[in-house]
Amino acid sequence: MQTIGTPIEVRYVSTSQDEQAFLDLPARIYQGDANWVPPLRSGVAENFAADNPFFEYGELERLLAVRDGQVLGRIVPAINRRLIEKEGCNIGLFGFFECVEDFDVAQTLLNAAQDWLRKRGMERVRGPIDLSTHNNCLFLVEGFDSPPMFMMPYNPPYYPQFLERLGWQKAKDAVAYILPLDIAPTEVLKRGYEVGRKSGLNFRRIDTAQEQFEAECRRIYQLFTANFADNWSYSPRTEAEFLREARQLRALIDPNGVWIAEDPARNNEMIGLILGVPDYNLVLRHLNGRLGWWGTLKFLWYRRTINQGRVMIVTALPEYRRKMVPLALVYLILTQGGQGGKKYQRAELSWVWEDNWPSRKLIEASGGQVHKTYRIYEKAL
Repeated sequence: MQTIGTPIEVRYVSTSQDEQAFLDLPARIYQGDANWVPPLRSGVAENFAADNPFFEYGELERLLAVRDGQVLGRIVPAINRRLIEKEGCNIGLFGFFECVEDFDVAQTLLNAAQDWLRKRGMERVRGPIDLSTHNNCLFLVEGFDSPPMFMMPYNPPYYPQFLERLGWQKAKDAVAYILPLDIAPTEVLKRGYEVGRKSGLNFRRIDTAQEQFEAECRRIYQLFTANFADNWSYSPRTEAEFLREARQLRALIDPNGVWIAEDPARNNEMIGLILGVPDYNLVLRHLNGRLGWWGTLKFLWYRRTINQGRVMIVTALPEYRRKMVPLALVYLILTQGGQGGKKYQRAELSWVWEDNWPSRKLIEASGGQVHKTYRIYEKAL
């Protein structure tokens, strides 16, 4: 219970005890929340490891809010110089935000993060973004009645409420769609696949064999670089960074959920991709944030029960969108994703910026319906 007049201290994470407190805090905040899925602690911690490529172009600070010796909140202000260079303005970030339901604690944390950024010449702040939008970002603002899918954010409803009380403004919303997989593909999807095949394009699953996977990912990196460079709040990644992340996902991929489109007329250039992954949150909810040998056994056991997935990416080079390649790729997920004994009942297509109408129209033509809404906030410093 809060003691009136007891000050809130903000301190840097500087000891191993502080690091543990930083990682322990979410379990206390979400205790009793059936929809929260504990992230792997090791995955959170590696963001702050000295070998994280982020430190080649960025800086950050981990802050804790403490009252009477108890940690009540955390936040990480960060400067991503690649984002600053791309947007042409001094914009800082905040992320890894967690806080008890106490407005004073939230205000103290956010003010401390803003002060840290202001002292380093930042003129605006945007968040929540955990270092870049390639990582966890966004606050959930609608759709608190169900758990998040794999690698999607979740938070109490009071997080966005606190920010709005403090004068933060909406920068942009993103939406997640739900697409049933136990129904026949729409005629639009069938036609998209037929058009793609008649155009002479090849469609195939990703090759996850060790000797081929890295070559596949290098080609995917080139496609991503061409298609996503102009995305809002996007900061470029090097090929080495991309491959580092891809290697971590390799063991989690179901090849039936990753389809590639190639054009033989352009030397089999990769011109489109759909990337779907099983919803491993159905497994992670049983691990309490820790893997270890016992967690690994539980992971392998509960992995068999996964019956839904998340489509993270649907993309094609601009000149191939007229050939309906994205529709063809969604068609393949719907018709081929259940092979190999996997029976997925539904997929979440997430996330999509609210003003990305080409992608939204594609998803809605496929039968998707808005499921959750997320938000990024900004504030002048």
